[in-house]
Amino acid sequence: MNEKFEHLMAHAERLLTRLEAVLPQALSEPEWGAAIAWRYRKRGNGLARLEPVRHVAVLALEELREIDTQKERIERNTRQFVEGRPANNVLLTGARGTGKSSLIKACLNAFAPQGLRLIEVDKADLTDLPDIVDIVSGRPEKFVVFCDDLSFEDGEPGYKAMKSILDGSVAAATPNVLIYATSNRRHLLPEHMKDNLSYTTSDDGEIHPGEVVEEKISLSERFGLWVSFYPFTQDEYLSITGQWLRHFGVSEAAIAAARPEALVWALERGSRSGRVAYQFARDYAGRHDG
Repeated sequence: MNEKFEHLMAHAERLLTRLEAVLPQALSEPEWGAAIAWRYRKRGNGLARLEPVRHVAVLALEELREIDTQKERIERNTRQFVEGRPANNVLLTGARGTGKSSLIKACLNAFAPQGLRLIEVDKADLTDLPDIVDIVSGRPEKFVVFCDDLSFEDGEPGYKAMKSILDGSVAAATPNVLIYATSNRRHLLPEHMKDNLSYTTSDDGEIHPGEVVEEKISLSERFGLWVSFYPFTQDEYLSITGQWLRHFGVSEAAIAAARPEALVWALERGSRSGRVAYQFARDYAGRHDG
């Protein structure tokens, strides 16, 4: 009887060990001094962790050209945040490659000495936002939770999680956390022509959005600060190209000579974005010495 009991206990212990391997694990604190930025990652075994970003992009605010208005607004909001004054969650929207993500990274570099930290979270993991907020809520640093290229399809679970955080159900109790998100969609959800059928008009002709439209703008409305980015003109594109060429050590004479090539490069890609300017500058600097 005793041997049978011991056998049963050993079997139960093996079963528990297997269960622990597949059950979701509680998020543990990383070594905060190891980095200024982290990525939230979940493994196949359910283990979630904050992984340090060892090499953060070296971007300075003054290197970002032709977005002065956007830069002033984001920098001011971030400064208020790190100084312990009221600040807003931020939604950066607009044309691709115009500097939305770069501006957030540049702000991180600028304010990291004052205690700013960044945690990047993929859309698929937004349901875990409350756990992330809980982990950092007692820390002295200020944390920007960064969601890049954010958009949702109807009914995605991360949509409700983001709304909950922005509503203040969690974030209101954690003044050291803000959400910064970038998106090509202003309202973060797809907009269809049929949505317009839900609009109604009052007796005096005033137009009112229907429930479908109201729901689609309800998430973006929860961001206190909206910052819009626009496609660059040719002159703005060339100015950004020149800035990146200087960054790579190209001489002023070579920068002037590179203008026709830079325009052809943009024409081939169908875009005059900051990203295209950066890619051209890397290619040109790599092919030319000074």
